[in-house]
Amino acid sequence: MDDTTTSSKPKLELNSLSKSNNKKPLPGGSNNCEDGGGDDEDDIEEEECDKEVWNTLCKSFRQVQSVLDQNRDLIHQVNENHQSRIPDNMAKNVPLIREINRNISKVISIYSDLSVNFSNVVQERRRINNGSSVERTDC
Repeated sequence: MDDTTTSSKPKLELNSLSKSNNKKPLPGGSNNCEDGGGDDEDDIEEEECDKEVWNTLCKSFRQVQSVLDQNRDLIHQVNENHQSRIPDNMAKNVPLIREINRNISKVISIYSDLSVNFSNVVQERRRINNGSSVERTDC
């Protein structure tokens, strides 16, 4: 029974995802993409920003995966305690379930932060792109 649980668990392959496309704008951390010169400099800065954002995204997904792995182990322990029907083991489930709930809150917080960061990056990019398109039409 334990083997099927671990073998059927989907794993997020972050290394293969991060190598697929470094130019793609992604959600994440710092928005140090503003300073710009010519087109070549803008592309280099944009690519550096994309890599930083991608790394932040990957870090967040790793954190989520770690918390979810911990919850899976806690749930397994809760199930074992429940199936044993031993009163002491059943009593141990209360703090375990509280920890599961705290972990769910952590996952929600990580995804919430990720959403805010993504939104900020998109808004920043739009502002930068609108600024550069205005400059180009003035020339």
